[in-house]
Amino acid sequence: MDLRTFLNEKRLVVEDFLRLIFASFTTSPEVLKDAMEHSLFSEGKRIRPILALAVCETKRGKAAAVLPFACAIEMIHTYSLIHDDLPCIDNDDLRRGRPTCHKVFGEAVALLAGDALLTEAFRVMTDPRFSSQTPPAVAREILYEIARAAGAEGMIAGQVVDVLYDGKEGTKSILDYIHRNKTAALIRASVRVGALAGGAAPRELEQFTTYGESLGLAFQIGDDLLDAEGDEKIVGKKLRKDVTKQTYIKHYGVAQSRARLDELVNEAIEAVKFLGPSGEALAELAEFVGKRSS
Repeated sequence: MDLRTFLNEKRLVVEDFLRLIFASFTTSPEVLKDAMEHSLFSEGKRIRPILALAVCETKRGKAAAVLPFACAIEMIHTYSLIHDDLPCIDNDDLRRGRPTCHKVFGEAVALLAGDALLTEAFRVMTDPRFSSQTPPAVAREILYEIARAAGAEGMIAGQVVDVLYDGKEGTKSILDYIHRNKTAALIRASVRVGALAGGAAPRELEQFTTYGESLGLAFQIGDDLLDAEGDEKIVGKKLRKDVTKQTYIKHYGVAQSRARLDELVNEAIEAVKFLGPSGEALAELAEFVGKRSS
């Protein structure tokens, strides 16, 4: 199976489960549900949940054991995008080629839609209707993993420092802190969640963690390069807007950023070589992150 087919198949699995989750929201105000769906079902690549599924698959784990957590990660990621796009942060008009949530539903509803996605993600992970296939001890470990990656010492920490250093000179260490927390933390968590659900041994979990960390940093450097050199029609959002932010381009330049991106992709591929043929999809995913154009 080629990578494109693999990604499409896994994306459909994720989206079908997300639709099942949303069917359970029977008493939500319609405008809230519409705002949540507007951002969640907007042609995203689903890289994070696909990573969780793919890693679990390499350990012959059951998709049912990881799918609710994989989808919860996507809900958390989407809430962060809604809030990131708000006028008080990045003030973006487009996301994935369509108007951002606050442009369609107003700032207040967009803010609350993000809040709802974050909160409901944790309900999904603890709702027996969705997570009964995961052993309770493993589910608790996964919950902690996701909360840590998304919270005040993870994604939110990175976003706060990103905001604080917008328009300032900054340093390479500040840049590294932002990248490792704002982007890499949740990608690393996606990989580790798949490994935990699949029953990976401690040494294997270390290798998967290296893979996730390298992939997460590569993803953010790729974003920085896309903002500097990408095509807005392909990327689906306004570009050349990160000139005031802490980016790899600002601190290292384009050539060195590309070299670091290639290095990280190679590190990720090396980390999953222990899997043999079953790790081919993960290696191809790393190469995909290194070459993406949107």
